Amino acid sequence: MDASIVIPVKNGGELLDKVLAKVFEQKTKYEYEVICVDSGSSDNTVEIVKKYPCRLYEIAPEEFGHGKTRNYGASKGTGEFIIFITQDALPVNEYWLENFIDAMKMDDEVVGGFGRHLPYPDCNVLDVRDLNAHFKGFGEENTVSWMEDKERYEREEGYRHYLAFFADNNSCLRRSVWEKYPYPDVDFAEDQIWMKQMIELGFKRVYAPDAMVYHSHNYALNTYFKRYYDQYKAIYRLHQYQMFKNVPRMIYGTLRIIYADMRYIWGRQSQINHKWKWTHYAVVRNTYRSVAAFIAGRYEGYSEKTKRYLDRRISQQYDQINNKG
Repeated sequence: MDASIVIPVKNGGELLDKVLAKVFEQKTKYEYEVICVDSGSSDNTVEIVKKYPCRLYEIAPEEFGHGKTRNYGASKGTGEFIIFITQDALPVNEYWLENFIDAMKMDDEVVGGFGRHLPYPDCNVLDVRDLNAHFKGFGEENTVSWMEDKERYEREEGYRHYLAFFADNNSCLRRSVWEKYPYPDVDFAEDQIWMKQMIELGFKRVYAPDAMVYHSHNYALNTYFKRYYDQYKAIYRLHQYQMFKNVPRMIYGTLRIIYADMRYIWGRQSQINHKWKWTHYAVVRNTYRSVAAFIAGRYEGYSEKTKRYLDRRISQQYDQINNKG
C-alpha cells in the first residue's frame, strides 16, 4: 500500500461528504486506503462515512486527542506514507494525492510534507489575505527545507518558526519515521511539535503547493478569544514566544495591527457597508487576539490554581476535551 489517508471526524455533515467524494475521485498511480476515526458524532457522520469504501473506527469522545487520535488512525493502516487531512479540508482537484506523494519522494530524508490551503469562496476578507500571503512565503514550487544553518536556528526566532511550521489539516508523513517518532499526545499543535523535533533530529520537510485543499473558517467573533488563547499558549510552549512583553506594548501593538487591517479593508473595492462590517470585525478580532496572546504568553508562570481557572474559563481545547463544546 502506498498511502493511508487518515481523517478524524466528528459531526462532519455535508462538507465531509464532499471531502470523501473528492478523496475517492483521485487520479493517481498510487494505491491508497482511507481510514476515518469518529469520536462520538451525533449527526449523520457515521452514515456518510459508510457510503464510501472507508475503514471506520469509533472511539468515545473523551478518548479524542489531536495527536493520539491521529496516531491511532495511522496505526490501522499499512501505507508507506500517511496522509492526514481534516473533515473540512477539501482537495482542490483529482491530483492532490499524486502531487503530495511525488513531493515526498523527492528526497529520502524528507519525513513530512504539507500542502497549500486555499480559502473557501465565502472566507472572510482578512483570512483570504493572510492565507495567501502565508503559503506564498514557502515557495511556488515543491520546496525542501532543513536546518542548513544551526547557528542561525539557535539565534533567529523567525527561522525556527519557519522550519517548524507544519499543518496536519493537509499533511503527509513517512510511515517508517512516524513509527519511531509518533505524534506527541498533546492538546494543541501536535503537528508543529512533531516537525520541530524532526528538524532538530536532522530530517527534512517538503512544502507541496500543488497538493492543495480548500481550508478556511468563518468562526463566530465571540469564539476567537478562546481560540487565540489556546493558539498562543501552544506557541509559547513550542517556541517560548510572547507576542507582547508588557501592557503598553500590547496596546500599541494592537492599534498597529488594527490600523494595518483598516488600511487593507478601506483600500479594497467594495461597498461602504462592507467596509464598516469588516472594520468592526478587525477591531474585535484583533483585540481578542492581543489580550488572549498576552495572557497565554505568561501561562507557564502562573500558579497551578490560576492555570486551572484560566483553562476552565477560556480554553476551547479544555471544553472539547471535557465534552463541553
